Amino acid sequence: MRAKVHVFLKPGVLDVQGKAVEQALHGLGWDGVEGVRVGRTIEFDLKSADAVAAEAEVKAMCEKLLANTVIESYRVELA
Repeated sequence: MRAKVHVFLKPGVLDVQGKAVEQALHGLGWDGVEGVRVGRTIEFDLKSADAVAAEAEVKAMCEKLLANTVIESYRVELA
């Protein structure tokens, strides 16, 4: 099973990288862009045939290592 985890800063947390990208886009002429947020995607294979168990396992990974749940939220996709 393929797991994909999307991690983003929670709303209200200053996204310095997102602000830098937004300013760069404005500098290149895309003035209509606003509210840029930068996140990351983590993909990996998981040896599991049970989707429910796999999702619980990936969420446990997120809570313990893949996301800083104080300032980040995450979304899990399994395929």
